[in-house]
Amino acid sequence: MRAIVQFALFVAAGVLTLPPTLVASAQETTPSTVSESRSSDPPAARLAEAGKAENGIEPRTDVPANGAAYNPGKAGGTGDPALGGERYPLYRLTKSDTVEVSFTFSPEFNQSLTVQPDGFVALKAAGTLRAEGLTIPELQQAITRAYSSFLHQPEISVTLKDFEKPYFLASGEVARPGKYELRGDLTVNEAVAIAGGFTQQARHSQVVLFRRISTEVAESHVLDLKKMLNSRDLREDWHLRPGDFVYVPQSRISKIRRFVPASSTNWYLNPLQF
Repeated sequence: MRAIVQFALFVAAGVLTLPPTLVASAQETTPSTVSESRSSDPPAARLAEAGKAENGIEPRTDVPANGAAYNPGKAGGTGDPALGGERYPLYRLTKSDTVEVSFTFSPEFNQSLTVQPDGFVALKAAGTLRAEGLTIPELQQAITRAYSSFLHQPEISVTLKDFEKPYFLASGEVARPGKYELRGDLTVNEAVAIAGGFTQQARHSQVVLFRRISTEVAESHVLDLKKMLNSRDLREDWHLRPGDFVYVPQSRISKIRRFVPASSTNWYLNPLQF
């Protein structure tokens, strides 16, 4: 009888110790399975899941996966691929430009600013600020930072009032050399006509167009306006841009004419008249 009781107690003890063993084994196998599934996920998915778990915000799915910068305002984050810059560049302030600054909740600070020859503007009760080369939004942010030291979250609007009008320059052998406003779409031939046309000493076949591409670099293009006009084909006539400089050189014969007697010059120009 005692043997039967001991056997029953042994079986009962085995039954009681069996579930913890199974749970322990399940706990040992489950993390390995999860780790294997996570290791098979791509790195981007693991990073997105980690970011979501950290701050509770859904990660963005429209960010380029190749490491490129994301900027919806530019083409591919780098600007116009053909030009390597901004597609629609904003106007940048230059010397003598005038802007109006308005404060929504502090009208006593309203003021009109003119960019000085050194490129700075003088703010009312806030010192000086360099404005040359800045766009209007950049200047607005700079003025806001300048007044934030003694105004609580100032609300400021900046408006461009006066700026240098687009222009082109005409020099050399033209009737009226000088600076002219660039109104509308003009070509080099039209610019010469606005400047009074060619003089008798002009060299029509080598008109030079200087175009500034930066503050220190300019490119030049030689145009044969004589060929264009004779062939009645103006497709190669360049369109002007603000700041272009058109130079008409002097012809070779006109350079030596002053050293040759008038009678000899007439014979050289038209020998068949003798």
